[in-house]
Formats: sequence, structure tokens, C-alpha cells
Amino acid sequence: MFDKLRSFLEDLTGKSGKLDLEKELDEKIAAAALLVHAVAVDGVIENAEREKMSALLQSHFSLSKKETDQLIEEARERDFESVDLYGFTSVLNRRLDHDGRRRIVEMLWEIVYADGSVHEFEDNLIWRVAELLGVSTRTRVRLRKQVSAEQENDDI
Repeated sequence: MFDKLRSFLEDLTGKSGKLDLEKELDEKIAAAALLVHAVAVDGVIENAEREKMSALLQSHFSLSKKETDQLIEEARERDFESVDLYGFTSVLNRRLDHDGRRRIVEMLWEIVYADGSVHEFEDNLIWRVAELLGVSTRTRVRLRKQVSAEQENDDI
């Protein structure tokens, strides 16, 4: 009985040799999970958003189509299992410099604007992620305006 209790406590504290979710994540999965979350947060998953997410991940991480599809599937599973954004953003904070974290916020805006509109849930998500990544309000708003202007130019 004592062994079972000790094993249970070791599992809780992470001393059992098992890796916790955050340690298993790499920056690709963490970034992809945030993008997957952004695609679905408004309750409507548009083809334009999925295509944009795939293109961004493929380009940003220099992946093949097959690798990108696998990454997105892994990210979906991780996002589904996750209870908050902190697990993903803490990985990115440790592994990326400020420019890298700023690029994640920019990619989120690109996903959100892919369908031509910004839902309040999407805006709120990016605000929370930017705060967790240490990207200033000023930078977040500047990135929003920049991506919005690029989207308008693409529509012309």
C-alpha cells in the first residue's frame, strides 16, 4: 500500500521518470497548437484558415506537406488535451527570442484574418497569447494593423 501511495505522489510531482506535457513539447508543436486553437476558437473552421495555417507552418519551420500535416495533427491532439495556453507559451518563451515570439503573434493575426474578419474570441485569444509571450500591447496592435493592411492589399 505504501508503494502505491509513493508511486502516486511521484507521478504527481513528476519524479517517476515520466515526462510531463510541457517537457515533451517542442517549439513546433507549441506554435502549431496555438495556431490550431486560433483556427477553432470562433467555433467556425474555414478552409481559408486551415490552408493559411498549413502554409504558415510549412514555411516557418521548412517542413514538407506530409510533415506539416503530421505536425497539425499532433498540435490538434495537444490543444484538445490542454486546459490552458500557458503550457504552449511557456515553451515558446524558453525557446524563442523576442522576435520569434513576435512572429508567433503575427502568425496568429494572419490565421485570424484569413477568413476576412476578426471574431471577438479570436481577438481575445491573441491578446492573451501576446501577454503570455511578453509581446507588448503596442506591438500586438501594430501587428494587427500590418496584417489587416496586407489582407486588404491581397483582396484588391
